[in-house]
Amino acid sequence: MGFMCCKIARRNMDCTMKWQVRYFIVSLCFIEAVFSHVRYSIPEEMTKGSFVGNFAQDLGLDIKRIVSGRARIFTTDSIEYVDLIRDKGILVVKERIDREMLCGKAGQCYLNFQIVLDKPIEFHPVTVEITDVNDNAPVFPKNELRLEISESALPGARFVLESAVDLDVGVNTLQSYTLKPTDHFNLKSQSLPSASKNVEIVLQTQLDREKDEEISLLLIATDGGDPQMSGTVKIHITVLDANDNAPVFSQAVYKTAVVENAIKGSFVAKVTASDVDKGSNGQVTYSMSHSSDDVDEIFEIDQQSGEVKVIGKIDFEKNRDFQVNIQATDGGGLIDSSKILIEVKDINDNIPVISVVSFSDSVPEDAVPGTVIAVFNVQDLDSGNNGQIHCSINENIPFKVTSSSNNFYSLVIDGKLDREQQPEFNITITAYDEGVPPLSINMTLVLRLIDVNDNAPIFEKSSYTAYVTENNTPGLSIFSLKARDADWNQNARISYILEETQINGAPVSSYISVNSESGVIHAVRSFDYEQIKNFKFQVKAQDGGSPPLSSNVTVSICIEDQNDNSPQILYPVQSGVSLVAEMVARSADVGYLVTKVVAVDADSGQNAWLSYKLLKATDRALFEVGSQNGEIRTSRQVSDKDAVKQRLVVVVEDNGQPSRSATVNVNVAVADSFPEVLSEFSDFTHDKDYNDSLTFYLVLSLAVVSFLFIVSVIVLVSVKVYRWRQSRLFYKSNGNLPVIPSAYYPPRYADVGATGTLQHVYNYEVCMTTDSGKSEYRYIRPVSQNLVNVDSSGAETMPHIQKEKLPTESTDPSLEVSAY
Repeated sequence: MGFMCCKIARRNMDCTMKWQVRYFIVSLCFIEAVFSHVRYSIPEEMTKGSFVGNFAQDLGLDIKRIVSGRARIFTTDSIEYVDLIRDKGILVVKERIDREMLCGKAGQCYLNFQIVLDKPIEFHPVTVEITDVNDNAPVFPKNELRLEISESALPGARFVLESAVDLDVGVNTLQSYTLKPTDHFNLKSQSLPSASKNVEIVLQTQLDREKDEEISLLLIATDGGDPQMSGTVKIHITVLDANDNAPVFSQAVYKTAVVENAIKGSFVAKVTASDVDKGSNGQVTYSMSHSSDDVDEIFEIDQQSGEVKVIGKIDFEKNRDFQVNIQATDGGGLIDSSKILIEVKDINDNIPVISVVSFSDSVPEDAVPGTVIAVFNVQDLDSGNNGQIHCSINENIPFKVTSSSNNFYSLVIDGKLDREQQPEFNITITAYDEGVPPLSINMTLVLRLIDVNDNAPIFEKSSYTAYVTENNTPGLSIFSLKARDADWNQNARISYILEETQINGAPVSSYISVNSESGVIHAVRSFDYEQIKNFKFQVKAQDGGSPPLSSNVTVSICIEDQNDNSPQILYPVQSGVSLVAEMVARSADVGYLVTKVVAVDADSGQNAWLSYKLLKATDRALFEVGSQNGEIRTSRQVSDKDAVKQRLVVVVEDNGQPSRSATVNVNVAVADSFPEVLSEFSDFTHDKDYNDSLTFYLVLSLAVVSFLFIVSVIVLVSVKVYRWRQSRLFYKSNGNLPVIPSAYYPPRYADVGATGTLQHVYNYEVCMTTDSGKSEYRYIRPVSQNLVNVDSSGAETMPHIQKEKLPTESTDPSLEVSAY
């Protein structure tokens, strides 16, 4: 705290406006660190723009701080008489100030307001005292006064006149009266508690109606201003006949009290005056003489009874007491005067008024407790307990109200804020007084929370699994990821990013892509179930905050199989080099297992479920195919009439939609001896499809019949010779025939359940005698499959032999061959 010296300034006013030199005193009384109080004093009636004070200098504020803080004037009144020039840091007169209009007859007149600065909030109370200048002359209520005075009036009789009113105060108000002439009357004036002058004229000499029936006087009222100002009223006195007793009040001063806002007609007081005269001279009537503060508009007196009642509105905040001047007049014109001093009692009739000085309608959600949100002022015009104010806010919100100075309060944060739980608050401020009953007022402030990036995106699921059918088109939309962010606006704007990883040695981006805005996952390539069945990758959801927050989720892509692979025949092997034939003895019973068609399908599930059926056959009644296992069995007893050569066409179908199929040709030899099979199989290579055009072959045969006959004879002889030589070599080698390696089986094909492939192992055993001159086969146990492979050179071999057994100790040597 510090004191500063008073400053005196003299300012010359415009001579053309007939203003004279006036002085004003500017005093800076008190300064505090945050709420510094400064006081100035200026005279009324200063011109607009007149200098009031240099508040920047007096408060020790820098001009830059004043400008950046948006310094402004805050006042609870709607009229501002003082303006602030921000860039100069001074106060000037904004509107002409009439002290009498502003403060009336009050002894001191002040303008109170606050200079408010923001960032940080500061406010400095300022008091400007308005000093009075002598700009109002004393004025009488009437230009003329008429009095009727009995000639019997004795010297010393007093007659109360209506006093003049001067709106100025202090030395500038009414000071004295002067009466002219003073032949019969002298002037007597006295000061009243309200500082007004009550004037009376006193009879000095006996009146004589016969000599002077009318008397004219001039009453002059003069104030104490410089220069002095005055007002006059003419007094016309009519001298009446004798009425030598004037009314007399029972009390010189009456005192009473009335509550404010008393209803019209309320009783205030009753005055009485007596007159010892008789007749009309003794009849007293009551009236109210001129009083200040418009008393005659608030109270009235009954002329006959002297009762004073309320006729207007009484407001304690405007007038705390009244003085009513009462006159008692008899029928002869004699009067007496008295006065009633009325005290006004306050009642709690004013609701507190809340004025917001500064308010931030938005605040970051991470604002720390103690942050000031608003500063407001509360006023109550009542007095005593009726004017004692308390403030509170609604419960269960993280805010509180603190008192910063007299009638000023701060709204501060008192807890943790979270925009995601509550984006805005309706803060209701309640101000109430201590009256009975108390009066209160509510004001609601809406505070919006500014979002802070404090929430990471969260996926709707902890992990995702999507299914896509193989052979899809590149760019196919597989499915969509969805993440949510509890934040707002840019902080909640989510981008989806594919985390780089390796799948089978290739980057994941070569398999799929993620739309950064929508989170839709697209296939970059066409998937093949047979190459990759599933894979996993991670997607990151990242918001647009600063710094950004993110979270990851694992996505599993499962490739669904499509029926895009036809069944593949593993057995019998189709070869263009040699012709394979299965042998069936003519003694075979019904259900004899001829062979088994083995097929696989690279697909999975029902797409790999295989079924077998006989498409074509030389004799459809002789053979049948197992629909589930592909086993070819005899459906009836083999007879001697059945052809040796039997061609079967077996179709293998999968269970896909649509289904795919493959066909296989199975050659079966029905014979009991090996030479018989060889003689017939030489013609297998010349068999054509049953659906070939017969006409074409007939024409061709006619053209080359001679050539074909010669060639056929030569080939037949050659084959017979070759077969005879091979059989001789076979016998001489004791059965050691060359074995052709087993047919090629594609890798990774497994004989699994429910796939239609071979589920059992079959043993084929063949025994041959070495001394058979006709090279005949003797079937010891017809429970196995026997096949003969005839190549293009006419040599007979037995493929698919995985185990050979040559008995040497038997008296009848034979060859036993087992195939699995």
